[in-house]
Amino acid sequence: MRIPRPRPRSLAGQLFAMQAVLIAVLVAGYALFTYVSDRGQAEDAAGRQAMAVARTVADSPSVRAAVRAPDPSAVLQPYALRVMRDADVDFVTIMNPKGIRWTHPDPTQIGRHFVGNTAPALRGISFTETYTGTLGPSVRAVTPIEDDDKRIVGLVSAGIRVEAISERARGQLTALIGVAAGALLLGAVGTYVINARLRRHTHGMNAAELSRMHDYHQAALHAVREGLLLLDGQYRVALINDGGRELLGVTGEVVGTSVADLGLPAPLTGALLSSAPRVDEVHLTADRVVAVNTSPVSGGEHRGTIVTLRDVTELQSLMGELDSERGFTQALRSQAHEAANRLHTVVSLIELGRAEEAVDFATAELELAQALTDQVVAAVAEPVLAALLLGKTAQANERGVELVVSDDSRLDDGVLPPDLPARDLVTILGNLIDNAVDAAQGSVRGRVTVTAYAEGGAELVLGVADTGPGVDPAHADLVFQRGFSTKPSGPGGRGRGLGLALVRQAVQRHGGVLSVAEAEDGGAEFEVRLPLRRGAAVVAEVADER
Repeated sequence: MRIPRPRPRSLAGQLFAMQAVLIAVLVAGYALFTYVSDRGQAEDAAGRQAMAVARTVADSPSVRAAVRAPDPSAVLQPYALRVMRDADVDFVTIMNPKGIRWTHPDPTQIGRHFVGNTAPALRGISFTETYTGTLGPSVRAVTPIEDDDKRIVGLVSAGIRVEAISERARGQLTALIGVAAGALLLGAVGTYVINARLRRHTHGMNAAELSRMHDYHQAALHAVREGLLLLDGQYRVALINDGGRELLGVTGEVVGTSVADLGLPAPLTGALLSSAPRVDEVHLTADRVVAVNTSPVSGGEHRGTIVTLRDVTELQSLMGELDSERGFTQALRSQAHEAANRLHTVVSLIELGRAEEAVDFATAELELAQALTDQVVAAVAEPVLAALLLGKTAQANERGVELVVSDDSRLDDGVLPPDLPARDLVTILGNLIDNAVDAAQGSVRGRVTVTAYAEGGAELVLGVADTGPGVDPAHADLVFQRGFSTKPSGPGGRGRGLGLALVRQAVQRHGGVLSVAEAEDGGAEFEVRLPLRRGAAVVAEVADER
């Protein structure tokens, strides 16, 4: 049977163990240092105490008088015992200059030679030392007894046993150990509380697991094609993946930068700064159409925002083409209906025996349709644009708007370079025409005029003018922003205000210029100028023919 290996300790557990050991070492080191320091201080204090007692005894007049008595021990022994008791010292030994004791705590030691050094005292110098005598190791002080003529007539030694000093230090050590234990307990509790919170934040994972999670996190961010943007509570970039950088068109280090400083279009910046969630909201960047979804991260307060970005540039283009196809289909259906009516009219005229009138009626209808086709193709021979104009003409007629190609238009096939794809031209001209038809539909004489020609051998000029209400000069810049529209949202929830923004995006992508002015008929006139990067000779030849 396979025995499972124990799971490595979590990061919080490792930190707790390390901090607990660190606190224990610090407290133990401090306790040891304090004990050694207190013991040294206790020995110094004992030495000063012994010196004070010895000097006091040596300076006492009664002691000076007693040393001259026939039996000094009879007077000095009771005195020495009383001083020992009152001064809290372990011995007071009074002796003659030769070191013969007159007093001692053990009466049997009286009359014997003092055990210790007396040489400095015989020279008149008081000193302290640690010495092992009859009572064991002690800290003692030795000082001379001088008469009025400064002659040394005796010596005094007072001392405290080292064992007594150690007992004092041990008492302080006990109190210190209690304080240290309390500090260790308090530190352990504090460390446990902090690491319990850390354990919740790391979900109990150890360092290796956190490292793996970080590696997976980074790999996932780089692998995801959709854009991901994390904003903190102050709407600063906390994280952005490669897809987000590409879709937003940002470069360099942007982490920590406010969304307002990324240089994004104003509508997109407003969406990212909004506290309300956004769902599949379409916005334009410099050269892309993106669907934006935002979701606030909240926990009682605004902590940040999660933003996902999806590239819908191709989808938006296909939707535009689908709308055009749908319009063409509706126009064809309407034309088929009208053709059926005309055919019934021709058949009815034949049945009534009016064949000549039937032929005249059918010929007139064919000439009218052919004249429209010839007019468009003669002005714009480029097949994609010609087809677009024919389809838009039919759509406009169904809505009661006359769409005409101006006499100034002249664009032969083969003039457009490969780096100016037909799809972008359809986006530009198709949206401008749709916008113009919308504006002209409500006017008394609905009319849209389209102009297309190459100018100066280096520019393609596309113009669309309408007879609508025109554009307020105050809105000349706003009209090209995503979401700007003077009309209500259309059916299906798609809304308005995106077409002109797509036009501006396509024009800017090809280095062109888009402008709006007042038309001659009082409506709005939009003009697009796109540079032709190749085929200058062909364009010049076309311009000369004009």
